[in-house]
Amino acid sequence: MRFSAIVPVLLSAAALILTFLCIFAGSKPGFMEDYSIVTLNTSRIAQNLLNTTSSESSNPIVSFFDDITNSVQEEINDSLNSLAQDLGLHDFYSAHLLNYCEGFYTPSDLPNATLPRSAISKNVTHCSNRTALFAFNPRATLQRELDDAGHGDLNLTDLAWPEELDDGIRALTAASKATFVLYCVGAALAFVALVAAGVGVFFDGRLSAVVNVVVDSVAFLVLGIASAVVTAVAVKAARIVNEKGEDVGVSAQRGGKFLALTWAATGLLFVAGLVWCGVCVVGGRRRRVSRVKGKGYA
Repeated sequence: MRFSAIVPVLLSAAALILTFLCIFAGSKPGFMEDYSIVTLNTSRIAQNLLNTTSSESSNPIVSFFDDITNSVQEEINDSLNSLAQDLGLHDFYSAHLLNYCEGFYTPSDLPNATLPRSAISKNVTHCSNRTALFAFNPRATLQRELDDAGHGDLNLTDLAWPEELDDGIRALTAASKATFVLYCVGAALAFVALVAAGVGVFFDGRLSAVVNVVVDSVAFLVLGIASAVVTAVAVKAARIVNEKGEDVGVSAQRGGKFLALTWAATGLLFVAGLVWCGVCVVGGRRRRVSRVKGKGYA
């Protein structure tokens, strides 16, 4: 029995678990909701239109504001995140690999003199159904919620939603779908690496160590590509939204916890491969020493 192989067994098992967590994070309310790829903040959407004074405007959103009583307008001004709720929208939408979740910031979306940022939390109210090859479409989601809230006469164009933002998000759709495939392949290879490592515990030959080096290397490569792609998607999506959505009061934040999770899984497979390389080297030296001693005693 090769006890040194227990270490890569544990590393491969941990990598497999983390990979599955990456895939299923946020797949239902209450399960790793903070581990999103990117979070869209719409709590201040259309704030640029809130203080409009043009009652003659043909924009339906302006008419919507005109219909709000003075008391409600004051309430909106006191709590900036209430506008999204009045429109039937949520404060945030967090995109995951299989779905998206939505909810509200509590007790408010912005810190102030009496409310530190650390006291603001997310209250997830709904998660969409899990879907393979999922890609989050902000425009379609927001428009559907406007319609469901009885504001079918409004559209995102009325809210000054920039088409450039849609173009940027659409360009990332293919990469988002490819990421899911890469994670599935990575999880499968991590499982193979775990099985191979388990076999290597009971077979002390150099061949099993070499096989494990190859398996771990391939698993590391695939999961590394998946991590790189999802990192690029998260970073670019957040940059596009923050650049193009600033004027309409929309912002985004990449998921730091998710990225830490996926790169941790990748790193564990890398370390497991290094351990097997060490096993190969040490095992080869021991065999050479044994042969030399055998000849010496002959």
